[in-house]
Amino acid sequence: MQEPKRASFADRLATAAEAKKARLAKFTPKPTVTDPNFQNRQQRRAAEIEAVRAAREAEREAARLAQLEAQQAAHQASLEAELSELDAKRQERKDRKAQVKAEARANREAKAADRRK
Repeated sequence: MQEPKRASFADRLATAAEAKKARLAKFTPKPTVTDPNFQNRQQRRAAEIEAVRAAREAEREAARLAQLEAQQAAHQASLEAELSELDAKRQERKDRKAQVKAEARANREAKAADRRK
């Protein structure tokens, strides 16, 4: 703003004060307009977060169940292996007893045949 050459000191002070007020007015906060859908956005965001949490919880539960199934399958396989090992030992023992019995019978028959001669 151009000041007249013959302005008094008081005029200059008033002009400076007005200019200072105008500069300070630039920094005053302006009234904001709030979005009428602001609450909806918060609710939507909360719903999205809840959905993500539920999905993660379902993934964790599925992983836990899969791990539990794997452990049960491994346990079942070890039980079956143990049972088959016991059956094999039992069958081996039966075969050995049958062989010993057959040998004893053969020896008895051989002795009986020697006596008959």
